[in-house]
Parts: sequence; C-alpha cells; structure tokens
Amino acid sequence: MWLVYNCKRQNSGFAIAVGWEVGIMGESIVLPWLTGVIEDVRRPRTNPKMMGELSEAAFLLKAQSLGCRASKPWGDSARYDFILDSGKRLWRVQLKSTGVLHKRGYEVQPIYGVYGRGKAGYTADDIDVLVVHIRPLDVWYVLPVEVVAFEKNLRFYPDIECKCARWEKYREAWARIGIE
Repeated sequence: MWLVYNCKRQNSGFAIAVGWEVGIMGESIVLPWLTGVIEDVRRPRTNPKMMGELSEAAFLLKAQSLGCRASKPWGDSARYDFILDSGKRLWRVQLKSTGVLHKRGYEVQPIYGVYGRGKAGYTADDIDVLVVHIRPLDVWYVLPVEVVAFEKNLRFYPDIECKCARWEKYREAWARIGIE
C-alpha cells in the first residue's frame, strides 16, 4: 500500500493535504482523509512604496548613528534621495532597497524612469553614490556611481558564500565616502 497526497488550495489560501491509500495494482480504495493544514500558501503583499519609505527612515537612522547629517530634497524629481554631509563633503545618495530573495540573492536595478523615454542608468551627473539596503538582514552596501554606471541589475549575496558575490567589498563600506 502507498499513501498518495494531493494538496488542494482552499479559498482561505491554506493548502489542505488529502491522502488516499492506493493498492499495488493502482486501485484506489477511495478512502480520503484529511491530514491537516500544510502551510499558508498566501504570500502577504507588501507595498513597495511603503517598504522604500521604511528603508529611507532606516537610512536616516544609519546616517545619524555614523555621525552624519542627511537631508531629503523637496519632492521626488531629483535623481537622488538624500544629500549626505560626511563632514568633508556633500554626497548625492540614491537609495535602493529590496527584501525579495531571488536565485539565492537580493536584486536591485540601478535605474530610474525618464518620462516618455523609458529607463536610464545612473551616471556621475546624477548621483555620487548608490546605497543599497537589504531589508530582511539590515545590511547596507555603499557603491560609488562609477561601478554601477552601466549595470542594469545588481545581485547581492549577503548571507551565503558565493563565487559571484562581486559587490561584497562594498558591504558597509561607509569609509569609501569619508565616514569612519
């Protein structure tokens, strides 16, 4: 005898496992029984705008804890999110954040939208530094614009050893912008 399980998604979003006993010749004894709730298969929808705002608040806290002052430009038409005063100079900072794991890494796109022309990548004319916040781990990457200027996608592997983790040298690299 084998036990065969079939998961059925219910309207509540929970998966129910139903089992049958099956004989050697594949004949069903048609005796289904409820084995219980497997897991909640619903994925809570997060509001990306709200998640970005939470990362902006976390950045303000991080900057303050490092002894810097951060200012937010009025409106959202500037290509940078913050002006960071490190004491030595002012930095135009673009903040990107992610909380979604994709192929064992966290991805962000260092691009912005241009009205009527699609997407464009950041250049030194736009920003000085790209700061990436990995929300679930509260990990920060500080990348000079020169290293991301022609990239369309950045993938970070903060919690695993990986041969392709090319951005790890920028992890918590606040010293690159004069913050000790």
